[in-house]
Amino acid sequence: MLATPSAALVVQTSFLGDVILTTPLLTELARRGPVDVLVTKAAAPLLEGHAAVRDVIVFDKRGSDRGVKGIRRMAKRLGWRADGSPRGIGVAYFAQMSLRSAVVPWLAKVPVRVGWTASKPGRLFYTKRVPYAREAHHAVRCWQLAFPDGASATATMPAPSLYPGLRERAAVDALLKSPDPRPLVALSPGSVWGTKRWPHFPQLAALLAERARLVVVGGPAEASLAAAIAAAVPGGAVVDATGRLSLLASAELIRRARVLVTNDSAPLHMASAVGTPTVAIFGPTVPAFGFGPLAPASVVVEHESMPCRPCHHHGPDVCPLLHFRCMRELSAPLLESRVAALLDR
Repeated sequence: MLATPSAALVVQTSFLGDVILTTPLLTELARRGPVDVLVTKAAAPLLEGHAAVRDVIVFDKRGSDRGVKGIRRMAKRLGWRADGSPRGIGVAYFAQMSLRSAVVPWLAKVPVRVGWTASKPGRLFYTKRVPYAREAHHAVRCWQLAFPDGASATATMPAPSLYPGLRERAAVDALLKSPDPRPLVALSPGSVWGTKRWPHFPQLAALLAERARLVVVGGPAEASLAAAIAAAVPGGAVVDATGRLSLLASAELIRRARVLVTNDSAPLHMASAVGTPTVAIFGPTVPAFGFGPLAPASVVVEHESMPCRPCHHHGPDVCPLLHFRCMRELSAPLLESRVAALLDR
């Protein structure tokens, strides 16, 4: 594996949004040589066709690759490409703080391993450590891993990026088959975390229905949320894309929207990668954690006066104080005014 250690490996087995925010690092490293990425089975489709990626390596850490045996198998896989040629990894970059994922390149004897100083206990397996810039956007934090010597101060970070292809464009064409002159507004009402879900999407849809064509994006788990939104707009005027598109096709759909309204979840970062202006709703979390929108003209809506915010790094399933005011008190008319301002630009 080390005969020609010219390739880079980026380890990112965290959430979908984290994978998207790692793409500036991928683009930076691709300027230097081949880049392979170690990701989860769920996130791998996001990087299909990405211009900066040579190989996407799936680490099914909760399935076939779980346990010590799985980690050892994964380490062996890092040595060789699918065609039997040596992968030649010289440097591994850890865009997360997982001990399990840090062990894999170490077992594979990758000579240089770069991670954050804040990673505990994964940093024991690093040969170089980069300060974890808590005040920076997470995309910047990931990108700075490419500069363990500190040279990022004189560089410009590439934008996050995704590469939907012909298949994804065709899927969105089929979904939006009927012409509509109104601007397309995408709504993303879901989140894995309960308190990140803004409860007034149906009311917002009713306010926007006359001036915009509405589409709901999300996975199968968001089907009931989409149904509630559709019920608030008479005449079947809402396009329900939940569970009907792949991850990259969802990114293509968001790319076509004039505005995305979303909770603090993966579609927010998809919009950053495709340049769609975003109205981002933050309740239990705050943009200062490093996960705010990066697309031009985007705005954040939050209950800034709530003394209990932020209450959790991800967002608990239930409000710890049982009032959920940080989301309930962000009204649909407030959100409608932010969307209208972006549509009127």
